[in-house]
Amino acid sequence: MIIYSADKATFLRDNERIPGMLKRSILEKLGEETDPHEVRSWENSLGYMHRLLDCKDIPDDAGVALEYNIPVTNNRIDFVITGFDAAGVAQAVIIELKQWNFAEKTDMDGIVRTKYEEGMRETEHPSYQAFTYCMLLQDYKEAIQRHDVRLKAAAYLHNCEDTSTLDDPFYGAYTQYAPVFGKDDSGKLRDFISRYIRKGDRQKNLYVIENSEVRPSKCLMDSVSGMMKGKKEFRMIGDQKLVLETILKALDEYGRTNTKQTLIIEGGPGTGKSVIAINALYEAVSGKGLSAMYVSKNREPRRVFRRKLVDGGMRNYSVNALFKSSLAFENSRENEIALLLVDEAHRLSDKGQKGRPVNQLRSIVRAAQVSVFFIDEAQIVSFEDIGTVKAIMEEAQAQGAQVSSLKLKAQFRCGGSDTYLQWLDDLLEVRSTGVKILKKGNYDFRIFDDPEKMMEVIRQRNKGKNKSRMVAGFCWDWISREKGHEQDMDITLPQFGFAHQWNLTSDETWSITDGSVDQIGCIHTCQGLEFDYVGVIVAPDILYSDGKIMVDPSKRSGHDKTLYGYKAMMKRDPEGTKEKIRRIIKNTYRTLMSRGMKGCYVYVMDKNLRDYIASRLEQ
Repeated sequence: MIIYSADKATFLRDNERIPGMLKRSILEKLGEETDPHEVRSWENSLGYMHRLLDCKDIPDDAGVALEYNIPVTNNRIDFVITGFDAAGVAQAVIIELKQWNFAEKTDMDGIVRTKYEEGMRETEHPSYQAFTYCMLLQDYKEAIQRHDVRLKAAAYLHNCEDTSTLDDPFYGAYTQYAPVFGKDDSGKLRDFISRYIRKGDRQKNLYVIENSEVRPSKCLMDSVSGMMKGKKEFRMIGDQKLVLETILKALDEYGRTNTKQTLIIEGGPGTGKSVIAINALYEAVSGKGLSAMYVSKNREPRRVFRRKLVDGGMRNYSVNALFKSSLAFENSRENEIALLLVDEAHRLSDKGQKGRPVNQLRSIVRAAQVSVFFIDEAQIVSFEDIGTVKAIMEEAQAQGAQVSSLKLKAQFRCGGSDTYLQWLDDLLEVRSTGVKILKKGNYDFRIFDDPEKMMEVIRQRNKGKNKSRMVAGFCWDWISREKGHEQDMDITLPQFGFAHQWNLTSDETWSITDGSVDQIGCIHTCQGLEFDYVGVIVAPDILYSDGKIMVDPSKRSGHDKTLYGYKAMMKRDPEGTKEKIRRIIKNTYRTLMSRGMKGCYVYVMDKNLRDYIASRLEQ
């Protein structure tokens, strides 16, 4: 989505008004308020671009786009200029704008260190940013894949007098693709642009890019085999690149100092936690020859990854050695394993093998030289879940580990729409975000009055791709897993002719098995996974009354253990227990409703809640 577009002549005329125009357009198109720091950066950087383009070398009818929101992400390209080269080939030049005065070299690939308002910190090299933006557009835009539009890239640091560090050969793989221009290089950047933009296009190429078909999002489940073979299935972008390189640096740090390392990586749904974990697993095992394992409490993600790798040609015993349950380290020796990558760390519990009291968090930190915990506290969905940032930090420090914390922001799920997740959090009162209305856009959110009709749409979405599934709140007993009841239906809504089973226990990979679209998943089988489209039955354990979201734990099935013992807890601490119950049930639906990469459909059993959600949608 392009936030601002015009021809060059109009851009030059709009100069002083552009920051205000961008701020209003971002609010209108993305539903996001703009930080004052970003407005000041526009005022500064776009003034430099105005002076640079105010020349005859670049045609007045060349296209100019600002703050282009890359498909399926929430990352925005600062500046794009389009036209035709001397041979008549369509070209687009992407320019990453930085206000940095300097940058320091690091020993991490594609990472530099520079000063921000909050102090010095590590971040992506601007040429790496521009390079990955080009790669993402090539990945997701059909017209660019057909080479209708050729992409070039550059980084412009208009306040930086000395760019020698950025031009260091260590970063050559990226500066060769996207050269760096500093404060005194405006003429060189102008020449670079005019080399490719010799004729104007009257914004034609911007139109082609903006309206080109978006290729389906990459799916981690489908790409894991290629990733483990070293293929660049996913481009690490923004904070993802920094996190991956920080994990690899922590391994080197342990090798040098013998000091235990713990990394806490916070990120919401779709920020790439699992993608980073799998990439780090490959780099540690194949790149560094170290022992490393992907760890999760939930079985379904491990089973899916194992099956994908075995189907991709890896031996079963090799795959099993890479993917482990969070229960597996109860008896491990201290520092026995080089790297443990704990996905969905918020689901760790204090139970070991056969229900013995064992703190899984403690066991993992003890067993690993480097432990990495990927966590989203808003996905804590059970009384048993003990994985919090505070608990991880305290345990790591108690064991003498050096602790680092990083946050992931770039969002690749839910159509790359941060706005949808902000709206969802605000709707469910998980956190206040100010996004009250979900505007119509790239993300497909629908409310159904009939669950069977929703199921039919999910079946249609699933055809040919097998990437859409139905899930529900755990408010029905799992009858079909009991002996003699294998053919019985678990979830029945007779008024709609709706009768389906929970995902079968005999089906270890429900999320990718052909034919399982007719089964219903629950929080325990879908957490940590993603689909193209997800249909959610919002069960009667959540409702709307007296102007607020309410919960009713009594509606949960007795087969669900997430709220086990809540009645006894209510007697000891009624207010504290009520708050825990509210958080768990709301987190459950927040998790279920954020599994879809392209769309989420809901059937809401409580009519008041259904009407309330509808009132929060743009009409």
